[in-house]
Amino acid sequence: MAKNALFEIGVEELPARFVDDAELQLKEKTESWLQELRITFESVVSYSTPRRLAVLIKGIAEEQTTIEEEVKGPAEKIAKAADGNWSKAAIGFTKGQGKTVDDIYSKEINGTNYIFVEKHIEGKQTITLLPEFHKIVESITFGKNMRWGTQSMRYARPIRWLVALLGGTVIPFEVAGVKSGKTTYGHRFLGDKIDLNNPLNYEDTLLDQFVIVNPKRREDLILEGIHTLEKSHSIQIPVDKQLLDEVRNLVEYPQAFLGAYEKQFLKLPEEVLITSMKEHQRYFPVKSNTGELLPYFVGIRNGNDDALNTVIKGNEKVLRARLSDAEFFYNEDLKHSIDFYNEKLNRVVFQEKLGTITDKVKRVVVIANHISDLLHIEEKENILRAASICKFDLSTNMVNEFTELQGVIGEKYAQYFGETRTVAQAVREHYLPKQANGELPNTIEGSIISIADKLDTVAGCIGVGLIPSGSQDPYGLRRQATGILRIIEANKWNIPMETLINLALEVMEQSHIQILDKDKAFSNLHDFLTNRAAYLFKEESIEQDIIQAILHKEIGVYTYALAKAHNLSNKRLDASFKAIQEALVRVLNLAQKANSNHIDTNLFDTESEKALYKEFCSIEQSYQQSERDAERDLLLLGQLAEPIHNFFDHNMVMDDNERIRNNRLALLASIASLIQKYADLTKVEWKQSF
Repeated sequence: MAKNALFEIGVEELPARFVDDAELQLKEKTESWLQELRITFESVVSYSTPRRLAVLIKGIAEEQTTIEEEVKGPAEKIAKAADGNWSKAAIGFTKGQGKTVDDIYSKEINGTNYIFVEKHIEGKQTITLLPEFHKIVESITFGKNMRWGTQSMRYARPIRWLVALLGGTVIPFEVAGVKSGKTTYGHRFLGDKIDLNNPLNYEDTLLDQFVIVNPKRREDLILEGIHTLEKSHSIQIPVDKQLLDEVRNLVEYPQAFLGAYEKQFLKLPEEVLITSMKEHQRYFPVKSNTGELLPYFVGIRNGNDDALNTVIKGNEKVLRARLSDAEFFYNEDLKHSIDFYNEKLNRVVFQEKLGTITDKVKRVVVIANHISDLLHIEEKENILRAASICKFDLSTNMVNEFTELQGVIGEKYAQYFGETRTVAQAVREHYLPKQANGELPNTIEGSIISIADKLDTVAGCIGVGLIPSGSQDPYGLRRQATGILRIIEANKWNIPMETLINLALEVMEQSHIQILDKDKAFSNLHDFLTNRAAYLFKEESIEQDIIQAILHKEIGVYTYALAKAHNLSNKRLDASFKAIQEALVRVLNLAQKANSNHIDTNLFDTESEKALYKEFCSIEQSYQQSERDAERDLLLLGQLAEPIHNFFDHNMVMDDNERIRNNRLALLASIASLIQKYADLTKVEWKQSF
């Protein structure tokens, strides 16, 4: 008869960002563990709060599944002695499986006969196996761990209790000095210590103790509370999903409340108010039905509505103090000028080997100027002005207090101090994207300065040997390199990445930055950006062989490289492309035997040889004049297929005459060089179906 089991890990408050992943790990690891043990079950339901992680296993079998297992032994030639009797190896094998040589039978595997026996494995009682659950508890990983007391175990937070029940029976085990039992704990302030006797009553029992263990139910209650406040006060409460997820995992029994702050604070930039509420206090901002920010906020209390007015006043006091500080910093900042803040940056070190932030800004201006030239932009005044002041807000009081608002404050202050809207917007946008998949700049000015800034950081750090390794990336180089490529793709700019790399390294040299050997720095930087390009290709569902084919030598123009990858991904499935693919790949393979690509047309002695050369010259000229149209360029190369096939049909490439042989290989090498400008097609796994 099936039973139900419950496991609960009681901990000190987990950081909210760890809770969801830990719950998922617990569920998946439990399911896999039961399957490995051959213990059948109906379902595994997981629960989580900041103070507990739990799984309820419904319909768990009382014993393992009994199985008949085929056990493979040694090869038959080893299992039998010269006289035809079973060898010691065979006898030892059967004895180890609790069998005799009479139970042996043979089977062929890959042309070799092996001996086997059928082994009957009786299922054990589930209750005897479940104490191994301690391994599941110990295997859960977190982003950051700690030790406590005299324990050597590392966990996100100390384990304080363990519940382990099969039906009403305790499953005994121990983790970090804590023994399992049936006792759990309710809400830290509103609940009691309680004993559990039936796993199925877990959720309801804890609800009576002011703990909602189902995170989805807590989220629903938070949203219900927010919607109730919206209706009763005729307001709008925008729900940020990330904040909702965090708040859900900060409380065990949510209670929404509405607080207020003084209208005078509405004079502050809206972003400052929202950041103070959301990022610092975990409040939801409140807006009018027309979208204007109102002097109210919604907080989520961990508890019921007892003494709620006192809680509201306490939260209002905390927010008022924070907004008062912000108001003071804001008013102080506006007493100075952009030049004042820019001058302060000369005393702020960006990186020891790369100088101050002022030094960095000077390099960004130079790089932005060159990129503008590459893009044939004549009106550069706004770009250069925005680049020259792009970091000024880093030395303001407001950004020092609200670091996450760098750029946003820069835009607000730039407008206040009289900069044009275009310049101010570029100051904000040059920080974008802030995450690998984040929002990109909307303007040309912001895009150019963003690339210049990120290119300076990536080239500078890698140029002085600060290459990210593993999870260590203190300067966010991966994110910034990804941002460079995404901005280029969004704007469809035809700038080869190798040109940008050389530009950045040249600016470093001109600025007297002591980079590594330039060739080594170029190689390291190119490899790094190639890896980032490969990462973005994968995000676009490009398969690894296509990635290697496109990025085998250089990135080139990123937008073109990505378009080629998508085009090849489609062509690899196209049966009509097979003849073209075979011709081009055959050329690439044979060309590896060439010592030179110098062609002597006087050595051509067949019409097919001359025809191939003529077609190649025509295609090469057209390809060089192409405007990087990935589909058109592959079609151009495809026009070589027929003359290539004719060439191979009527010519012996490896001719006995060395001069003719080398000349034909040189012709193939020249064609291969053109093909490889598109991609190394030998790396592509062709998937045409016929």
